[in-house]
Amino acid sequence: MKWSRWFLKLTENVLPARRITVVDADTPPEKLPWRNLVLAREDNEDWAVAFRCPCGCGRRLELLLIEEATPNWSISIGKGGKPSLHPSIWLKGGCKSHFWLRGGKVIWV
Repeated sequence: MKWSRWFLKLTENVLPARRITVVDADTPPEKLPWRNLVLAREDNEDWAVAFRCPCGCGRRLELLLIEEATPNWSISIGKGGKPSLHPSIWLKGGCKSHFWLRGGKVIWV
């Protein structure tokens, strides 16, 4: 496991930052890009962001952005469409990944 985590950190530094695509909907589409994120926005309200787990397991992650949801996340989109999410993403089951997304880059915890 240590080798795979090391490899993920190495490739994260080499590959370009993840970007975000905005779709006009209240839920993200079923088909997701390989690395990038999809933001579901309807009537200027951000509903959810979806992407594939960066560990490589392929799991679909869909995070709610609306304040009424528990848990919820906030997203900021920086220069060039590079997203940051708050708080961290911590999967309690499956691959058990725990990471931050800052400026389109994954920071493993």
